[in-house]
Amino acid sequence: MTKLPEGFLQAPIAHRALHDAGRGRVENSRAAIEAAMAAGYAIEMDLQLSRDHQAMVFHDYHLDRLTGETGPVLVRDAAELTGIELGDGEDGIPTFAEALELVAGRVPLLIELKDQHGTLGVTNGALEQAVARALRRYTGPCAVMSFNPNMVAELARLLPDIPRGLVTSEFEGSYWAHLPEEVGLRLRGIPDAARVGASFISHHAPDLGRARVQELRAGGMPVFCWTIRSEAQEREARRMSDNITFEGYEAMLPA
Repeated sequence: MTKLPEGFLQAPIAHRALHDAGRGRVENSRAAIEAAMAAGYAIEMDLQLSRDHQAMVFHDYHLDRLTGETGPVLVRDAAELTGIELGDGEDGIPTFAEALELVAGRVPLLIELKDQHGTLGVTNGALEQAVARALRRYTGPCAVMSFNPNMVAELARLLPDIPRGLVTSEFEGSYWAHLPEEVGLRLRGIPDAARVGASFISHHAPDLGRARVQELRAGGMPVFCWTIRSEAQEREARRMSDNITFEGYEAMLPA
């Protein structure tokens, strides 16, 4: 297990950076990253893979929700994706390398790799390799994570000195309808924490009371949670977690 930098247990973590579409800051955009740093928050960002195997800072598998384009991110080259405007602004989709250059170690960076096949199974390793290429040159505080434990295991092999964690959940409900039932049942128990050398987990906030989550925390593993959207939710989550990932309001900064 690689120890988390202390910064991850201090400043709240801005979910997809400090986005506010009404102010022209689309999630995972350069503007949202800049705003999070200016406010003193840590940053969570999501990564998808381009057709030419570059890591792109983008949450969705498809372009439709956040851009004027349609179709999967994976069928576009990085150069094309960087020219696609996010929302109504002039801010294109950043490459991961560009985002790292922008952050430059100023705040902790929590990096989520999105599962590439929908079933949280073994991948071809392309996104993990793209992330490793970029992070080997980065010296700021960072950590990597994924819902997919196989991706985290591959990151452990490629980047053994960078802290890694599992994004965890109940794996129930319509959001997980695509996931084979037996996979969800298995992952609900967080069985892979030791196997992947997890330094932390980031768990679905409404499920923080789960016995397995609190067992890991009692054993010394930091527990983050997602996604907090109000001060009331924050107060409740902080009773059972070590830091929050938040959006839609200004989370409390340490005194």
